[in-house]
Amino acid sequence: MNSADQLGAIRARIAHTAKIARRDPADVTLIAVSKTQPEEAIRPLLAAGHRDFGENRVQEAQAKWPALRDAFPGIRLHLIGQLQSNKAADAVALADAIHAVDRPSLVTALARAMEAAARRPDCFLQVNIGEEPQKGGCAIADLPALLEQARGADLPVAGLMCIPPAGLEAAPYFALLSKIARDHGVTGLSMGMSDDFETAVMLGATHVRVGSALFGARA
Repeated sequence: MNSADQLGAIRARIAHTAKIARRDPADVTLIAVSKTQPEEAIRPLLAAGHRDFGENRVQEAQAKWPALRDAFPGIRLHLIGQLQSNKAADAVALADAIHAVDRPSLVTALARAMEAAARRPDCFLQVNIGEEPQKGGCAIADLPALLEQARGADLPVAGLMCIPPAGLEAAPYFALLSKIARDHGVTGLSMGMSDDFETAVMLGATHVRVGSALFGARA
């Protein structure tokens, strides 16, 4: 099955799951995670009408996307990887959404970059939902302060993001993020990847980040 066929199949699975959960499928954004994928792998999805794509690294996205944006209007680019504060200005110039805002210094850098550029991409605050020391994301206990800082800096806080621990059932972590979001008046939930996006949709995901299920395993 080629990537355009895979796209149709994944959209159908999202729609089916959303209906079971009594949700509108249109409320779930499928982000095609195109990190490390060459332009020739991305073009079939663009030709099929898909417009939301996820990249990990600012430098890779800067090299790949300007020409594609010229050829295919309406692309929305999501930065989903860890972001260094010194790349904040580049990220603001390039991205339509930033999914890994996880510390006070990055909030400050993004706020400054947005003011300078007069451009305001959506921001998702990343929560280290499994409390794993090797992963990015703010600690659950630190989220209220980070959220207050982000709102005070007038960042466009669109929601929360998480990556559950590998090898464990994802549902409890998605449910926890959903509860935290409700408790803090946040509506967006960026959660769910190739192996668990249907579970995430059942538990309220508004954005799912799907790579290998669309493109195949990365080389």
